[in-house]
Amino acid sequence: MTPAEKEIIEKLEKIDTPTISNVVATYPRSENCMKLYDAWYGAWYTDQTIKCMYPELGPRVGYVSTAVFCEKSEKYTGMSRWALAEHIDGTRKLTILVAEQQFPPELAGRVGLFGEMMTTQYKALGVVGVITNGPMRDIDAIRPMNFQYSATGVTPGHGDLMVKAVDVPVTVGGMTVMPGDMVHMDMHGAVKFPASKIVEVLERATRLLEAESSQTRIYKDPGFTLEKLKRSVEGIKQK
Repeated sequence: MTPAEKEIIEKLEKIDTPTISNVVATYPRSENCMKLYDAWYGAWYTDQTIKCMYPELGPRVGYVSTAVFCEKSEKYTGMSRWALAEHIDGTRKLTILVAEQQFPPELAGRVGLFGEMMTTQYKALGVVGVITNGPMRDIDAIRPMNFQYSATGVTPGHGDLMVKAVDVPVTVGGMTVMPGDMVHMDMHGAVKFPASKIVEVLERATRLLEAESSQTRIYKDPGFTLEKLKRSVEGIKQK
């Protein structure tokens, strides 16, 4: 990672994920919106099934690596022992692993897939966060690692499982990503955008926050009236 990339990511990590969503696609009529996806049906952000496990850590931003996990089965050949680690190691840093869990319904809520040992390994490889559509475990052991998780909850165990695929498109909580995307994640969920747009995302998010701050000052003014608000909004539209 270049110093410039690091600086951009550090600035993005000071911005909340809803603001990033606003500039990516949420308000297509806004001059600050990039209109990268269909606001409702673009599969570019996570739904309410995905929960931030450490909201106190704040936002995380990273380049996407992907994996698919499933129960051990003779139906699949699986990947080599080092396939996922090699894929993560080859992803630009900082990395966010987006892991799709493909377990049958009777098992999906019982897979405490990610725990202390896996987290320790991933962090050593440059991962700063994981987004997955299943539960995790060892939350107290992971908390001091400064490593973010978005998952469906917690459970203490799991059975025999395998890595079915890596470096492929995956869908987690309604968000579809692939290597080459970036993800911004915080207590609200996660939003994706192309890595090539990182500078523009930061610029537009910064402008949006400045505009919202000006608007907020109007509402908080002791002399606030609806007429003052109308004049302010109309003035903005005329510029």
